[in-house]
Amino acid sequence: MSEKVVFLGMGGTIAGKAAQAGDNVGYTAGQVAVSALLDSVPGLQLALGGRAVLSEQVCQIDSKDLQHADWLALAQRVRQHLALPEVRGVVVTHGTDTLEETAYFLSRVLPPVLQQKPVVITCAMRPASSLTPDGPANMADAATVATSEGARGVLVVCAGKLHAAAHVQKVHPYRVDAFDSGEAGPLGMVEEGRLRLFNGWPAVNSEAGLVNLERLSQSDWPRVEILVSHGGAGGALVRSLLIAAPGDAPVRGIVVAGTGNGTIHKDVEAALRIARAQGVRVARVSRCAYGQVVGASTQARSGEFQAFGLSAVKARVELMLAIAADTQP
Repeated sequence: MSEKVVFLGMGGTIAGKAAQAGDNVGYTAGQVAVSALLDSVPGLQLALGGRAVLSEQVCQIDSKDLQHADWLALAQRVRQHLALPEVRGVVVTHGTDTLEETAYFLSRVLPPVLQQKPVVITCAMRPASSLTPDGPANMADAATVATSEGARGVLVVCAGKLHAAAHVQKVHPYRVDAFDSGEAGPLGMVEEGRLRLFNGWPAVNSEAGLVNLERLSQSDWPRVEILVSHGGAGGALVRSLLIAAPGDAPVRGIVVAGTGNGTIHKDVEAALRIARAQGVRVARVSRCAYGQVVGASTQARSGEFQAFGLSAVKARVELMLAIAADTQP
């Protein structure tokens, strides 16, 4: 049985088209099918080492408009493909705006046994219609990573750099090298079709896959919102979240991007205590670009709220999954 690499399309800039070939900004995302994108990648078969290709369009959207249902559909398709013995790995083409959230989500919901194979998410900062699109090179690099010896876990490839799902963040709104892994740094580089690892492959979290995706698909996802603490902040936003508008789900969790070491303005903090008393889960992170909340702040007043060593958007995913797991029988 010959090995296969599966390419799953989610839309995004990599599948975008503009009226003018020179326009790298005024384009419409999610216009080109993943099968057509594959046809535009020079040297793809060389990167795949002769392995067969299977492609599937999961959705076709601008990733800023991604919904929980899109995450669920992607996770289910990735899981089904990885379970097949002939599948060497999965490559996902995705928009850049919410790529880091999707990567983290997959790393937390895919069972550890399936993450012994690689799931490589790639993207583009220029549309497919660009005079100099970056998508084809990123797809070829993703194929190289997906077929590399020992590759495992949820990974991100962009502009020749290989990142782990736990650390990757979008750090620039326009340049092609738009992703960074902060203090952790990239895992490696893809150079002329060859992978050079700086560090080993990321460890797979043994607690991944605890949420029952089938059950989650039959119920509403826990509503978790993100707030930022800042100078002059007040508790009005927190109080407003506690009052669900008609047709809206009640808020179940709040992530606060705190100043410095995860500290929170006293007025916001007072409102968050009220929220917690009403059963809302509260978590805090630092709004700083580097580092994470460390132990000293656990002695401060805001230390009573759980701290995550994640970005705010990833902490939201983590808290949402934790609430879902707690409510599942």
